[in-house]
Amino acid sequence: MIDAIELQLATGALRAACEEMAGVLVRSAHSSNIKERRDASTAVFDADGQMVMQAEAIPVHLGAMPAAVEAVIGAAREPGVSWILNDPFKGGTHLPDITVVTPAFHGSRLVGFAVSRAHHADVGGRLPGSMPADSRSLREEGVVISPQVLDEDSLVRLTESMRQPRERRADLRAQLAANRVGCARLSALAGVLGTDGLREATNAVLDYCERRTRACLAEMPDGVRAASDTLEAGPGDLRLAVRAEVKGDCMTLDFSGSAEQHEGNLNCPLAVTRSACLFALRVLTDPDIPPTAGAYRPLELEVPKGCLLNAEPGAAVAAGNVETSSRVADLVLSAFGCAQGQGTMNNLSLGNDTFSYYETLGGGQGACADADGPSGVHVAMSNTLNTPVEALEREFPLRVVTYGMRRGSGGPGFHRGGDGVVRELEALAEMSYSLIAERRRHAPAGAGGGEPGVPGRDLLDGEPLPGKSTGTLRPGQRIRIETPGGGGFGRAR
Repeated sequence: MIDAIELQLATGALRAACEEMAGVLVRSAHSSNIKERRDASTAVFDADGQMVMQAEAIPVHLGAMPAAVEAVIGAAREPGVSWILNDPFKGGTHLPDITVVTPAFHGSRLVGFAVSRAHHADVGGRLPGSMPADSRSLREEGVVISPQVLDEDSLVRLTESMRQPRERRADLRAQLAANRVGCARLSALAGVLGTDGLREATNAVLDYCERRTRACLAEMPDGVRAASDTLEAGPGDLRLAVRAEVKGDCMTLDFSGSAEQHEGNLNCPLAVTRSACLFALRVLTDPDIPPTAGAYRPLELEVPKGCLLNAEPGAAVAAGNVETSSRVADLVLSAFGCAQGQGTMNNLSLGNDTFSYYETLGGGQGACADADGPSGVHVAMSNTLNTPVEALEREFPLRVVTYGMRRGSGGPGFHRGGDGVVRELEALAEMSYSLIAERRRHAPAGAGGGEPGVPGRDLLDGEPLPGKSTGTLRPGQRIRIETPGGGGFGRAR
């Protein structure tokens, strides 16, 4: 039985291993998507496949990582042999998010897994960036990688089906390097504590996180809360609904009544829906609780199979991972009286035969009972940085015409919602574009009497552009994205 001091030492050591993995990945990567935007995540798991710690990275990656480990845990495991996957229905989220899983050994004994997931700027498919706004099947969105061994042959074979294969290989090698660091740190901990001692320490960390989460839930009033919201699917809307029940130290989220699986790409595999729910649980309890499998034990999900939030294999999911996940987080937090943030990642993909560029844009966060919402930040399921103007103009045939705050877009209230941003880019060469964005018709809601934020807006050469659209930019054309503001909280003074 470890004491409180040993527990904190183990927690700190595991957290440090994950953060070191993230540092190696970011510093080793080639694409701006990882090295500048840091659209990547790292975590370590125990020998049973339970997540024992993760870096503070991308929420939509991290809550879904256990499904990736579960997909390979029954396979043969050897020191130095890694596995790769991106299939959303076999452990992935959407195709650009490629996961690498590496078993960690101390001597001949398995002590855990090191895992990294990164959003690659392209994984093949119909359009550069592999994020088509109008896809209707998974195959349109890129190369589907079922769980398989990642060796030199598979590395070359898989990346040759993607655009800029040398860059893809460089980024995957960066993930392998990060995983080697994670394995080394787990082995070193086993060397200090012994393999049985490491297992005891990780179990203690998981139990500690569970106790803290249950204590927070026990402080909430028992009862049922409900909320509904919409996704903007072309000219129509798709309804999402949640029934949230807190009973003692447990929470159940029931999404019955949500829309059926969609013919477009707003569908979610269950792992993505779970990620959004785990994020909301963390916000509602205590964000300082270490993010582990133990912290998520008190949560139960009920998601009907075949609905938008638990789609059948083969469904298109490019937008589900980024936009529907954001709406699920909004939905759960709204049920507990929180003002909504921008509720979208404002996904923009640009490219041609020579480059692929992908970016998500920040906006306004919702205000809360004791503070205004922050402005120009990535909200909910996204936690990336932006691509700096200097890096963008150096690496791509693009010019940044405007980049600044969208003043006054936050919702009024006793505390005001955060403002969105404005980003206008000029094409210097012919290229395709794909835009996937939400909250263009339905504004982020306020709470407690606060008013909604201003919806987002998209323009092509000054003319309105649908929030979900694809097309071609000729040299000199400009695409402008104005992101939503967050909802206000409380009645304005």
